[in-house]
Amino acid sequence: MIIEERDYVVKPGAAAKYARLWDEYGREPQTRILGGLLGFYTTEIGELNTLVYLWSYDSLEDRTRRRAELAADPDFTVFRTHVRDLLVRQSNRILTPALPTPAPTPTTGAR
Repeated sequence: MIIEERDYVVKPGAAAKYARLWDEYGREPQTRILGGLLGFYTTEIGELNTLVYLWSYDSLEDRTRRRAELAADPDFTVFRTHVRDLLVRQSNRILTPALPTPAPTPTTGAR
């Protein structure tokens, strides 16, 4: 299993708007296609105006396949058009267990 951390820095004051747009437009296609949402967070300390997603995948190949499917999804394209002007930069990291650890439990997208 791997974990992908995706950080999105948004314009000052735009984190709440981004989160609302994600809930309205992005949550459904992302959880439907990517599946393994471990969490969606905002920062309180450190670099502010940052939103952080944690996604779990079975492997790098699983991640590659799911991300390609998401990029081609028309519903996800709608979400991207809504948030594009809010973004300053994004980054991602792939995390692998340093030692055996319990597998995290992904959310199902239910509220």
